[in-house]
Amino acid sequence: MAARGSKKAQARTEAERARLHTARTRWHEDQIRRRTRDNTIAVIVGGLIVVAAIGSQVVHAQVTAPEPSPSPTVQPTDAPTDTPTDAPTDTPTGGPTETPSESPAPSPTASTAG
Repeated sequence: MAARGSKKAQARTEAERARLHTARTRWHEDQIRRRTRDNTIAVIVGGLIVVAAIGSQVVHAQVTAPEPSPSPTVQPTDAPTDTPTDAPTDTPTGGPTETPSESPAPSPTASTAG
């Protein structure tokens, strides 16, 4: 069986394939290097932005801080108050007491209008 083409043509084809492979490999390595560089730059710039934002907030808080003014304090007194309170007393009144029913009374609703 005869070979298809000469040895020179096969060598030329193999050399072309090797050249393309080398070019693709180099391109791929360059892409990895570029991505690493871009990520490093992005992290540095992002960190600088965060530091600048924190610094501006600190400066703003120091520049616009209001001066504290003394507020009046209320002194607690032990004197009884003259106003009556509506608080229940502990002594029973002796009158009838209401016992809670088992079912609550229905409350009127406005949604019954038709």
